[in-house]
Amino acid sequence: MKKTTIWILGIVMGLSFLSLLYLQVSYIEEMVKMRKEQFEENVGRSLAQAVHNLELVETKRYLEKDVAATERAARLSEQMQQSGSTTESNTVEHHQYTVMAPDGSTFSSFELKTIINRPSKIPKVIISTGKNIPQTSRALQEILKERYIYQRALLDEVVYNILYTASDKPLNERVNFKQLDHFLKAELLNNGIDIPYHFTVTDRDGKEVYRCSDYSYDNEKIYSRLLFEKDPPAKMGFVNIFFPTMDNYIFSSVRFMIPSIIFTLVLLVTFIFTIYIIFRQKKLTEIKNDFINNMTHEFKTPISTISLAAQMLNDPAVGKSPAMFKHISGVINDETKRLRFQVEKVLQMSMFERQKATLKKKEVDANELIYGVTNTFRLKVENCNGTLDVAFDADDPFIFVDEMHFTNVIFNLLDNALKYKKPDVNIHLKVRTWNESNKLHISIEDNGIGIKKENLKKIFEKFYRVHTGNLHDVKGFGLGLAYVKKIITDHKGTIRAESELNVGTKFIIVLPLFKDE
Repeated sequence: MKKTTIWILGIVMGLSFLSLLYLQVSYIEEMVKMRKEQFEENVGRSLAQAVHNLELVETKRYLEKDVAATERAARLSEQMQQSGSTTESNTVEHHQYTVMAPDGSTFSSFELKTIINRPSKIPKVIISTGKNIPQTSRALQEILKERYIYQRALLDEVVYNILYTASDKPLNERVNFKQLDHFLKAELLNNGIDIPYHFTVTDRDGKEVYRCSDYSYDNEKIYSRLLFEKDPPAKMGFVNIFFPTMDNYIFSSVRFMIPSIIFTLVLLVTFIFTIYIIFRQKKLTEIKNDFINNMTHEFKTPISTISLAAQMLNDPAVGKSPAMFKHISGVINDETKRLRFQVEKVLQMSMFERQKATLKKKEVDANELIYGVTNTFRLKVENCNGTLDVAFDADDPFIFVDEMHFTNVIFNLLDNALKYKKPDVNIHLKVRTWNESNKLHISIEDNGIGIKKENLKKIFEKFYRVHTGNLHDVKGFGLGLAYVKKIITDHKGTIRAESELNVGTKFIIVLPLFKDE
């Protein structure tokens, strides 16, 4: 599958998952918003009805109080009239009622005619046989009209008392807080809200008049309602209600969406990981194909040379010339060594797959070991018209390493410098050792083509090779520096690279001394 196809599929699937997540989150936001608006509306309706019920209770209380006072006054007047009268006949009395305002103006007035009878001698209902039915009906209507006028006057007086006396009382005398709590609970239940709540009653200035015992609040979630809104502004009060579990109540309707979002996120993460694995496998496939091509190229040359030399040995003329025979034998021997070296490189890959290397550590003089490697490598450098400078500045060169693997490390770094030299510039290598911070430092520096900064972090990766334009212009499998990194790490050391493009590269190895092991 092409990389572009994978990218297209990945982008389409990624956008689909993100769109699904966006729709789910948007749905939750809309549900929460709608639920909150519905909750606020229900709370407002409940508060309004509870406050209205509270005002009705106050009106009823004043009405009952006034009616009771009027009845007591009527009974007292009747008793006084009965005691002062000696006749048993009907007595017609005229009563004039006037309700005065504080400023002296007449608020309401009416006249009431009453007939006083002796209950023991006069019947409560007198049916006159001298009148017809329409006349009797008109008489009853007049009586009802007079009673209506009387009752309306009582109500007017009650309303007057409420307006001019009730508002002068403090809120704690006007409001029955237990009854208010009962009204709030009943109205909240009527509106479908069955969750705990706390409430307070405050005056116009915010001073608390009442607070429930377990009251706790959040200023952002308090709902308020005006008490006795027709009262003068200075006498107004407020009921404040707070729901500690409001968030849970609102989100309870969308909790079923949480597993859906979690599953969608899991699918998205799984998809991203799958795409990453696909790209990684594709990259590994490309790297392994590159490795196979390079390996084929590396093996083909020595095999062809050995095959050609073997054919030349079959020529009788070669057998007659000792010099030619020696030359051909030397070529076969060199190419065999070269082939064996390449096979060892392939075996290094097997070691990386196992992630484990068997090290035979011993005390080694690093200056002496590096000297031996540089002397052997100096011939290759001189054949390229290059120079190799060695400076042994380490006073304590003894380290605890595997001699064979450490030799391969130094050789690989030198060989790598030779591979990536500038084609038109003679190579110049510098090898130096020194002691610093009770450790041995080894540097190998060249004046080659250098490495770009974006490639510098990848040079120690397995199979990674810095391309120089032609895939096979530099021999190798991309295992050399990865092998070096692993061996140094297994010896509890570190290695870093410093490079500048078209200037050169410098590798610095830091290893613990033998006495620190």
